[in-house]
Amino acid sequence: MTTNPPSVPPTVVRLARYAATELREIVGDDEDPFGVSGTGLTWLPKREHFALRRDGRLVAHTGLVTLPLSAGSAETQVVGFGGVVVAPDLRGHGLARLVVTAALEHARTMGPQYGLLFCRPHLLPLYQRLGWRALQEEVHVEQPEGPVVMPLRTMWIPLRDGAHWPVGPVRLRSLPM
Repeated sequence: MTTNPPSVPPTVVRLARYAATELREIVGDDEDPFGVSGTGLTWLPKREHFALRRDGRLVAHTGLVTLPLSAGSAETQVVGFGGVVVAPDLRGHGLARLVVTAALEHARTMGPQYGLLFCRPHLLPLYQRLGWRALQEEVHVEQPEGPVVMPLRTMWIPLRDGAHWPVGPVRLRSLPM
């Protein structure tokens, strides 16, 4: 009788490359793995990529990019988190927590005081458990035709002790991540 070797715990890795091939390794042929194609938005590619590898396979991803943002009278930078995805057959096992936490640790070394992400409403509890806070204000984001109101929920997290989100209208001065 043959037995399968025990599954190796997932390992967080930084990827030098993250493109369609790596995304397909995680989600297969899903045409809308993030569930946002209906928004009609144009998204910005991420520059730094964190992934989980389990038994030799990529199973989760989070990307980061630094972006300009204005909130009230404050002009600042944020670390945008995006492209958070977990293999469909492994969802609900804490892999998003592992990959987002690893990316968050790195984001704290990048300089900006805030992390920012956009998510579908049903994912709010997941991110809240990880320390993210929902913004109540509308957030305007850039699009090729001009700024639009972000239709997804916006969340932020302090990347430095004592960081408080500025009061006032919020505008991401780039494409969303």
